[in-house]
Amino acid sequence: MNKPAIIEVEHLFSHPPASVWKALTDPALHARWWAAGDVRPVVGHRFDLDMGQWGKQPCEVVQVEPDRLLKYKFGIGTLNTFITWRLAAEGAGTRLKLIHEGFDMDSPMGRMAFEGMGAGWPKVVAHLATVL
Repeated sequence: MNKPAIIEVEHLFSHPPASVWKALTDPALHARWWAAGDVRPVVGHRFDLDMGQWGKQPCEVVQVEPDRLLKYKFGIGTLNTFITWRLAAEGAGTRLKLIHEGFDMDSPMGRMAFEGMGAGWPKVVAHLATVL
């Protein structure tokens, strides 16, 4: 049996969940730490994330629990993956967990994205601290 193609990254920030939530859902802040796009915490909201050389990735919000969970489809029509952000208060800070799943490991693009993003996500998540 193949191991599921899931990327999981956790990072502890010294800021409260409301601050981390704002960095995940405010388009101006989001553009500063990861990618430009009109991300909003509204189920059904569609937006594009500008991934530079990889182009704009269509996304759709599928689940929202303010200050706790944001989940959206990522790369609709190409990668067709899901990105989930889970926030949990920990002391005065926030433990943020990223889950990126749904990679098609039977396609070259899916395998390449999984390998590239698996190496890149820890740096991206840590970079979120620059806007807190």
